[in-house]
Amino acid sequence: MSYLSPVDYLPHDAPMMLLESVGSIEEDSAECQVTVSGQSVLAPFLDANGDLPGWYALELMAQTVGVWSGWHRQHQGQEHISLGMVLGARELVCAEGRFASGSILTITVKLLMQDERFGSFECAIAASGTTLATGRVNTFQPSAEELTSLFNQGSNA
Repeated sequence: MSYLSPVDYLPHDAPMMLLESVGSIEEDSAECQVTVSGQSVLAPFLDANGDLPGWYALELMAQTVGVWSGWHRQHQGQEHISLGMVLGARELVCAEGRFASGSILTITVKLLMQDERFGSFECAIAASGTTLATGRVNTFQPSAEELTSLFNQGSNA
């Protein structure tokens, strides 16, 4: 199956779009890729050695969850890209603390639980068959009214 670019499933623009391609999307899982390179979308975030700091693992995982959600929304006839939120991560581990320059990262997410507004996903980031980071990401889908309220709070100050 052929997929659109991650930007077609997420409400992100450069430089905050951290994924380059979608590998697969299933009923309860998704896989995306990105290359750690000065020529990739990750270029603005690389350290002096050309490595991506490990704390980006959460955002890579969250964006892959967003791609999964956006694809499913589109296939349910919802044309509007919806903003989701990360509630937190559990047991998030990036053993090396970085993703090495030149690595092609494969980010996978698997749905553990979901209702209308909350979701939990088991996530992993691998390169060359080696798992580099793992964790569980918990998400929340706010209503349009909640988003309006959230974003208007700052304008009332």
